[in-house]
Amino acid sequence: MMGQEGVYAEEGPLRDTRVDTFWIDPHEVTNRQFAAFVEATEYVTVAEKPVDPAVFGVPADQIPTDLLHPGSAVFTPPDRPSNRYTDWWKYVPGAYWRKPYGPSGPDAQGNQPVVHLAWEDMVAYANWAGGRIPTEAEWEYAGNANAEPYTEQPDSESANSWQGLFPIVNEETDGFKGIAPVGCFRPNANGLHDMVGNVWEVTQDFYNPGHNPEDTDNPRGPGADTAHDPYNPSLATRVMKGGSYLCAPNYCQRYRPASRQGRDPGMGASNVGFRVAYDEAP
Repeated sequence: MMGQEGVYAEEGPLRDTRVDTFWIDPHEVTNRQFAAFVEATEYVTVAEKPVDPAVFGVPADQIPTDLLHPGSAVFTPPDRPSNRYTDWWKYVPGAYWRKPYGPSGPDAQGNQPVVHLAWEDMVAYANWAGGRIPTEAEWEYAGNANAEPYTEQPDSESANSWQGLFPIVNEETDGFKGIAPVGCFRPNANGLHDMVGNVWEVTQDFYNPGHNPEDTDNPRGPGADTAHDPYNPSLATRVMKGGSYLCAPNYCQRYRPASRQGRDPGMGASNVGFRVAYDEAP
């Protein structure tokens, strides 16, 4: 049964769904793995390139200069309680996968999930690795592992999520203030780590707020021309799944396999990663 009811409207309706056999990596793609890809191919990510002013849809002279420098979106805790995401998300020039917190921050750790990637960066890596980005249905099937739906926050041995009052009080009772190395938490019944929490994971489906109840056999989601994300109405966004370390009971209860949101395909963030699926055993 794909989807969940009674939490967020975009996760329904429930539908009895099937997918063909597939393989999927046991954890998110790491910085070490992505570094091997870059070394082999000399690939340059979107976050390392200057921003095209045309993406803003306004004259270039109306755009702050910092927003045109190479960079990405970084979670920056505010100094006061807030419910506005603009208070904790900042565009940081110089932030990219090797420097996930910006030029003055620490280097990326090899065993942590790679972040700050755009859609085309993820596809390039998956192709190089001999795989592809999983569909939403494949990802959710792998993440569910035949478990019963739940709404409560996972315990600190099962997932990396936010303990405390988001976004200002992080109690770190799971041992991590931010992203955790892959494999730190208990795997699910399919042997897969971090299918909820840690970083959101992008899938290949375009996003609509809710499932098509008639699309049940290897569903692939809407086409780009019919996709609609109310939070990004000018973009055909991609579905991301599973929540991240920023999900907390008081703000984002998306530490569940059925959770889903749209993701801007042209820009990365410090809490968004991916894993690779395969049609044959890798």
